[in-house]
Amino acid sequence: MNHERSSLLFQQAKKSIPGGVNSPVRAFKSVGADPIFIKKAIGSHIYDEDGNDFIDYVGSWGPMIAGHCHPDIIKAVHDTMSSGASFGAPTERETILANMIIEAVPSIEMVRMVSSGTEATMSAIRLARGFTGRDKIIKFSGCYHGHADSLLVKAGSGAATFGVPDSPGVPADVAKLTLTAEYNSLESVKNLITENINTIACIIVEPVAGNMGTVPPRDGFLEGLREICTNEGILLIFDEVMSGFRVAYGGAQELYGVTPDMTTLGKIIGGGLPVGAFGGKRDIMEKLSPAGGVYQAGTLSGNPLAMSAGIATLNILKQPGFYKTIEEKSRAIADGIASAARSAGYPIYSTRVGSMFCAFFSKREVYDWPTASRCDTNAFSKYFLAMLNEGVYLAPSQFETAFVSASHSDADIENTIAAASRCFKLIV
Repeated sequence: MNHERSSLLFQQAKKSIPGGVNSPVRAFKSVGADPIFIKKAIGSHIYDEDGNDFIDYVGSWGPMIAGHCHPDIIKAVHDTMSSGASFGAPTERETILANMIIEAVPSIEMVRMVSSGTEATMSAIRLARGFTGRDKIIKFSGCYHGHADSLLVKAGSGAATFGVPDSPGVPADVAKLTLTAEYNSLESVKNLITENINTIACIIVEPVAGNMGTVPPRDGFLEGLREICTNEGILLIFDEVMSGFRVAYGGAQELYGVTPDMTTLGKIIGGGLPVGAFGGKRDIMEKLSPAGGVYQAGTLSGNPLAMSAGIATLNILKQPGFYKTIEEKSRAIADGIASAARSAGYPIYSTRVGSMFCAFFSKREVYDWPTASRCDTNAFSKYFLAMLNEGVYLAPSQFETAFVSASHSDADIENTIAAASRCFKLIV
């Protein structure tokens, strides 16, 4: 498969954009190749600048649950654009989308729109600190919540430890306020709380971890976090930027029946346009400016184009049978890839929640960051490049989630499984 024009465009981009990309994983560094440059997309397929056609399982990293260029979403954005792209003033669309979110997500009684997932998590944590009067937070190793300073922290040598900066430019004094536990380990959380009594404002967690591959919560994990937070006066924040409206209409909290105090959202609620949101209980959200003293602002928050795309998307998702259909598609793809690996005699550990799935190149169960990090990333890179050559576009990292859309056809699924079967045989 020829990528000559993509390679040329990447060389040009590197002269004016750091690393040639505007978000690091796009650079394909972890798979040892140059990125492909996309020209257009329709339905479940994307097309690069060299004219190559790929079945897409990235879906703009999650929001394209209805498929690329869905006519209802295109029409909504076009109609809105004709009356103005941005006003920096309230519009009715903001309230319409806010009410749709409140109706869908169990934890949300009020919601504030922002422009990205990072902005949503950063603002939710500030609000949690303002509400509780406490400074420290707990996050989990392997859970990514955006690139705000307090969240760019990884675990140290122990299972649960004080944070250390995971990036130059993050002050050590800021990182010290972030405590890192292990995903799916209530014991690590309890130990941190015991060592930091009455100083922890919130626990933020991806209820379905999607940034170390797809890692489901173990039985009792989310329920245990809820109980701990209630008992200790700590706010529980579910980062559902990825899982919100993806694993169920009401997100992971609907799927697992655990209600946090606050929720962050993004991706799907913008229908492919830049958007984020955070919401929660009324008494918490009313502490937010201008109703309360916790400041947060954004000129492009509630942008009319993003609101229109989000409303159109959620209306599509509300159609009867939508989630049943996408669940069946996702199961067929994930099971088919796992079966192809077994047939080739290659060990993988397959995970799936709703329309999120991952093939871990590991013989063992993956349930947290230490187990995920033991995957054979070299084998994954060979598999990724082989699948790309077969016309299947996966995320260029072992530690990312694959996404299925409603537009993936039976033929797409069959072709993907057949391609996986050929590719696994190449790397045995």
